[in-house]
Amino acid sequence: MQTRTADRIYSLADGEGQAYWFVGALLQRKAGGAETEGRFAMLDQTMPPDYAVPRHIHVEEDEAWYVLEGSMTFYCGKRVIVAVERTWVFAPRGVVHTFEVGEDGARALTFSFPSTFADFVAAAGEPAAELTIPPRAPVDQQRLAEVAHRFGIEIVGPPPE
Repeated sequence: MQTRTADRIYSLADGEGQAYWFVGALLQRKAGGAETEGRFAMLDQTMPPDYAVPRHIHVEEDEAWYVLEGSMTFYCGKRVIVAVERTWVFAPRGVVHTFEVGEDGARALTFSFPSTFADFVAAAGEPAAELTIPPRAPVDQQRLAEVAHRFGIEIVGPPPE
């Protein structure tokens, strides 16, 4: 159950938090700039099988993931990391990275330090109509790149093949 207090202490249960459909995945905001004074963000991300994101660079943010369910393959710089349940992956700012989800889909906690990524998701995504993976739809790559740029994220290539 969601609770908030004047001293910024709060909690969100599973399924709580602002939810967005973002580039074909469901992301639920658990923490962002308002809650952490801009220090970090955490999003609970549910992704369909074979989901992948474009190669990109965070200019001013470190990004990390903790895989809760399924598997994901990360491409960080020249490294390839196969992450299964309970795996932590960290990509420092300035490193080209992307990931691809395994054939069973995946759920992961996505972190950014500082918190800008949560604002990017809100700006580029749309409020989720329900807590499910969105219906498949084409992604407007030009709009995505333009919004990403405003948040210090440079898209530099297609998803992995």
